[in-house]
Amino acid sequence: MDPSHGPASHHNETGNAVERTDSRSTWAQFLSWLECVCVVTFDLELGQAIELVYPHDAKLTEKEKTSICYLSFPDSYSGCLGDTQFSFRFRQSIGRISHDFGEDAYDRDAPVTLQRDLGHFYGYVYFRQVKDVSVKRGYFQKSLVLVSRLPYVHLFHTLLQIIAPEYFEKLEPCLEAVCNEIDQWPSPVPGLTLNLPVMGTVLQVRIPSKTDKPGGSPAKHAPKEHLLPAPTLLPTIHELDLFKCFQSALIHLQVLWELTLLGEPLVVMAPSPTMSSEIVLALVSSIAPLKYCSDYRPYFTIHDSEFREYTTRTQAPPNVILGVTNPFFIKTFQSWPHIVRLGDPRMAGDLPKQVKVKKLAKLKTLDTKPGIYTAYKTFLQKDKILIKRLLKGIQRKRPSEVQSAILRRHLLELTQSFIIPLERYMASLMPLQRSVTPWKTPPQIRPFSQEEFMATLEHAGPHLTSMLKGDWMGLYRRFFRSPNFDGWYRLRRREMTQKLESLHLEAVCDADLVGWTKDKSEVEVVDLVLKLREKLTKAHRQQLSVREGAVDQLEGCVQTIAAALPEDLRNVLHRHRP
Repeated sequence: MDPSHGPASHHNETGNAVERTDSRSTWAQFLSWLECVCVVTFDLELGQAIELVYPHDAKLTEKEKTSICYLSFPDSYSGCLGDTQFSFRFRQSIGRISHDFGEDAYDRDAPVTLQRDLGHFYGYVYFRQVKDVSVKRGYFQKSLVLVSRLPYVHLFHTLLQIIAPEYFEKLEPCLEAVCNEIDQWPSPVPGLTLNLPVMGTVLQVRIPSKTDKPGGSPAKHAPKEHLLPAPTLLPTIHELDLFKCFQSALIHLQVLWELTLLGEPLVVMAPSPTMSSEIVLALVSSIAPLKYCSDYRPYFTIHDSEFREYTTRTQAPPNVILGVTNPFFIKTFQSWPHIVRLGDPRMAGDLPKQVKVKKLAKLKTLDTKPGIYTAYKTFLQKDKILIKRLLKGIQRKRPSEVQSAILRRHLLELTQSFIIPLERYMASLMPLQRSVTPWKTPPQIRPFSQEEFMATLEHAGPHLTSMLKGDWMGLYRRFFRSPNFDGWYRLRRREMTQKLESLHLEAVCDADLVGWTKDKSEVEVVDLVLKLREKLTKAHRQQLSVREGAVDQLEGCVQTIAAALPEDLRNVLHRHRP
């Protein structure tokens, strides 16, 4: 059920449709937020099928379309009547051409956990299933899906709550109007508060920046202009209700945090895609500001293209968190080391019924009870004060958002206590600034020594900021073998290398280069000009952070040196322009 490929249109001020005659480049603003919008329906002969893609010329491969089809419908076992919202994540096809929407500028200033995902797409789903006697199956079943590279789960689900009910009533013209509105939005710029109008509502959001203080309240929303209607303030674009997600496993929070920190293979079995996707995303966010560097699938089905890869019995399970709803997976994943099985949230008195930690051997039958099935023993003791505080909050009917804020602060402080000693040690590997001189290549960053780091913990370890007792050193040793350490180390090393490049570039800018060339041979001068040009090209490509005017000053200096050379050498330099 491929959509007919008609030209998209804008509406001018008189309300008449204006055809977009040029290509996909006209959707530049839309593409800075979304890849496309899909409508997935249930066809009696084909099963799930894409009914519509907008913009019409969105470049999705057949494999990507198939993934969207299967991931946009709740599993048949879930029996979701009414409206259901959930999220999924899937690999982009190898070799696809990404749009150039200035990832560098956005990713440079965004927190590492909110950067664009260049290897995967996120799908945000609004699924409706209602009885309809006019349909052969007796049910209307359709999903509206926003496909994006941005992990803005709260913003996009809020957006779906506004547009999906209208779309199901008014169909394609409504979707076209919404996409044209999104194409008028300003691009997401970290640190800015933006007004995003859609269907008569204005959403006011602040895009987080990497310079924000973790856990601090973001800058107040400054009214940009007088808007009618008054904007709806979204307190967050990406955060979930952590308390709701973890309420049935509060007493095992330490187990879940450590398994996520260590990138352990983990399956979350839940009764609905809403619950599975929220818990997987909550686990991934529980180690912020550290980026989760393994794969994760908030909702995973047997039709997924990675199903065979992730369910093979011939090798150890991969480092991935999977959210599933189909009971078929109980048998398939019974050899996995860590399984979280959740039932429908029920209250035991005032307290949500808490799952228990059980031995993996118990996970055999199809009627398995909720529980955390693992042989894992935590390195750190659980925080009993936090658990008491949250349980008291339940008894006192404390609002869920307040409970979530307490939980988020605890997880943030725990992660920071763990990561600060690593950051401090990493900073000590940086060469001294005085060792950076214009006449030598930048000095090297010292290699990371695990034993040397361990020796620092006695005087500068997590005990300085955390009250939690336990085997912190054992936790670090296990962390060093995880994908999360590898991802963190690569990122920090790249940032430090760029900092060295910036310091070296500034040192070169401050040097008397023209004076240096006075007693040098023409060959040495030509070599200098070529090296400086290469350095400038690299600085522009990496968007190195240097003081204002320094690069312009160096470019002028290079031109002066080149202009003093004989004409034949100037011609050689001209032919070798980068």
